[in-house]
Amino acid sequence: MTHELQQIIQAAIQNQASGNKSVLATVVDLEGSSYRKPGVRMLLTDDGEMIGAVSGGCVEKEVLRRAQTVFTTGQSKVMVYDGRYRLGCEGSLYILIESFYVSDDLKEVFFQNIEDRSTFEIKSFFKREDDCVGNFGSVISFNDIKTYSFSNSFVLSSLEEGIKIFAQTLPPCFKLLIIGGEHDAVKLCKMASLLGWEVDVITSMSDPKVLKDFPGAKTVVSSTPETFVADIIDDECSVVLMTHNYAQDLRYLLKLKDCKLSYIGILGSVKRRQQLQNELFEYIEDLDEALLDSIHSPAGLNLGAVTPEEIALSILSEILAVTRKREPFSLKTLSGKIHL
Repeated sequence: MTHELQQIIQAAIQNQASGNKSVLATVVDLEGSSYRKPGVRMLLTDDGEMIGAVSGGCVEKEVLRRAQTVFTTGQSKVMVYDGRYRLGCEGSLYILIESFYVSDDLKEVFFQNIEDRSTFEIKSFFKREDDCVGNFGSVISFNDIKTYSFSNSFVLSSLEEGIKIFAQTLPPCFKLLIIGGEHDAVKLCKMASLLGWEVDVITSMSDPKVLKDFPGAKTVVSSTPETFVADIIDDECSVVLMTHNYAQDLRYLLKLKDCKLSYIGILGSVKRRQQLQNELFEYIEDLDEALLDSIHSPAGLNLGAVTPEEIALSILSEILAVTRKREPFSLKTLSGKIHL
């Protein structure tokens, strides 16, 4: 969700520069089940543009209609969208609609926080009533130092009785580090960026590439295993080794041994994986089993993938399953809720 908020803030800044008003809609509560969960947001502009979504596409027009009074008066409101009678979604969404303005101070702190890959918190104050107008709104805080309000009309110190609070801690954008610069790495990079992941690419010194070679990448640099600096890796990161060179993969793997990653994907055969593991035991005296558990080779889920795009899909699906701690299976076998 962090990348979605980043897109919303960037769009709001552009709206402000053009003299347009913005309104933020946030799902702050839910009864039953829904396509998306509390914490999702969308930006509305006074010329009818929508950035982001709070559902699969069925709720947005109603939100836009109800938001018109917020554009006119500047007063926040709460709306309830009951999908049980309209769509069969078996849930009711409580949506906070508030005017949205990004101050220069918030802009600077937010994007510095994104660059530093730090967590931050958003709290939304609302009532669980339909078409309810009042002193409602959201605040965002970074490192518990300073709090910024999304709406100029919201006064945090003047809350009414019966106010509910929806609190959400957002981590840094998920990062994928791709080590390799061939055609398959380009496809993986492009597809990962569509997920909102931050993608860094490391290519070979003998065949250096630049940013335009990898659509969707944040950075593209040339390196060797010896000059690679592992401190660019944090808890919200996975790595895929796709150099197509066994010796290179092994040397990079040795540099990653202390990074505590949950997922390291390596292209190649089962035989190649076994050879890598055997050499790891030779190079590392006290080999941590957690390192072996993090290695996924051949990388990807068994989806029957053949093309580079399909292989990229299988790898991204495996990363998502591993990092979300889910065992993949067909949802058609479920008899209960999808989300726990």
